[in-house]
Amino acid sequence: MPTDMERRRSFFPEFPDVRDWFGDLPRLPMWRPAFDRHTIPIEVTSDDGQYVLKAELPGVDPDKDITITVDGDILKVSAEHEESSETKDHSEFRYGSFERAVRLPEVIDPEDVKAEYADGILAVSVAVRQPRESRARTVPVTRERAAGEAESAT
Repeated sequence: MPTDMERRRSFFPEFPDVRDWFGDLPRLPMWRPAFDRHTIPIEVTSDDGQYVLKAELPGVDPDKDITITVDGDILKVSAEHEESSETKDHSEFRYGSFERAVRLPEVIDPEDVKAEYADGILAVSVAVRQPRESRARTVPVTRERAAGEAESAT
């Protein structure tokens, strides 16, 4: 049975994420300019009051290649990487842009987002606020007085 956290991540939690099925299909050349961002492989966990997203980003410089944004309840990780090599008779370059966005749980502290990069893995953690205990309360119903009705019946 899915947890509350898992239900919030997907509109249809009982079905797998369809985007994961088609992420490795080759793209048509005519679509490349519009859709040339590759999906970043991620792992999402939640326990001990922390929501943690781990993203596989080997070979990137975290100081200049990675951007992390939080907009409302969407956490987006973007990365761009460019490499080039040149010798007297030969030159090569590689370029890639990558992006992944996930919906955060409803109860987060947006000021407490931390990111660490080590050994090609980016770990983004967000403190999850504990939901307030719900307390039942009886609400009294008041009645509007009709015109001419006495203030109190004695």
